[in-house]
Amino acid sequence: MAKIPQYSIIISERTQKMLGAHIGFLAKVSAIAAREMRTEMMKAIRSLAIMPERFLFLEAEYLPPNKYHKMCVENRYLILYQIKDQKVYIDYIVDCRQDYGWLIK
Repeated sequence: MAKIPQYSIIISERTQKMLGAHIGFLAKVSAIAAREMRTEMMKAIRSLAIMPERFLFLEAEYLPPNKYHKMCVENRYLILYQIKDQKVYIDYIVDCRQDYGWLIK
């Protein structure tokens, strides 16, 4: 049986701050919900170590084609990432309920 290649996950400092901001905002409402959301988000991110190509590319007028893959988490958060060699670079985590038009312009 062939071994499935593993990818390294790299989360930029900017992306860590984005995640922290989302968790911090939710923690103001519910600390339990914030912990659960962080757990689900990290679980989703870690899942990209295997077959990160399974998610579609984000298509937007101002982005180069086939640059960012997109993954939705809990129907609220959009994780955008790139795959280069055997590495997955997590570049953005955005709340889909907010305006993220700044990202694609």
